[in-house]
Amino acid sequence: MENSVHFILQGKGGIGKTLTASLIAQWIADRFPGTLECYDTDQENTTFANYKALNVKLVDVMNPDRTINRKMFDNMLLEVFASKKNIVIDNGANTFSPLMSYLMENDFIDLMMESGKRVYIHTIIGGGDNLKDTTAGFVSLARQTHCPMIIWLNENASWGTTENFIESQTFTDNSANVRGVVLLQGRNSDTFGDDVRRMNKARLTLKEVSDSETEFNILEKSRLGTVVRDVFGKLDEVEW
Repeated sequence: MENSVHFILQGKGGIGKTLTASLIAQWIADRFPGTLECYDTDQENTTFANYKALNVKLVDVMNPDRTINRKMFDNMLLEVFASKKNIVIDNGANTFSPLMSYLMENDFIDLMMESGKRVYIHTIIGGGDNLKDTTAGFVSLARQTHCPMIIWLNENASWGTTENFIESQTFTDNSANVRGVVLLQGRNSDTFGDDVRRMNKARLTLKEVSDSETEFNILEKSRLGTVVRDVFGKLDEVEW
């Protein structure tokens, strides 16, 4: 894992993009120390930028009329091109469509890959009532770009399963560039679920949780360690 760029993209809000961004960033920091850089392009919900341990840079890429601020976005991309580190870029639902249009219009993803960068798009499929909208987001991404994709199946306990999404015809028809699938397993909402929500709300990494003496007890730390190590194991299996 070197000289890579990871875009977190999904058009539906509240689906776990920032959680996904934080987990892939923590995995990179753990497996490849000293190689991580992070950006947050979501001005309305700057949650990724609040992960202080990840040193996330907030970039205001949108104008008030929800068009792309080309100068700011270009400046961010110039920083990305100049870096040899592994970069994670979180993107909000409000910037999904204009950002994708700008990326495609200017062939930025192709330009990155041609320059030697390994570009990956991470997108989330939500369970239950979120399945239809998030599937549409996946299809849109799959049809707009040919760069490798990582699918995150978010089976939040309050949502339900992803209903065999991987076995669906829609996935089969659009999976040519999928390099891996990461399952965010739906666990007991009163224990595992509550612990993850608290960690996410506090914008803490697992290392910060483990080092905490007061915010999380030994059982909560153990459960959170189980969740994060499970995700790390699945990321280890991706065909990077």
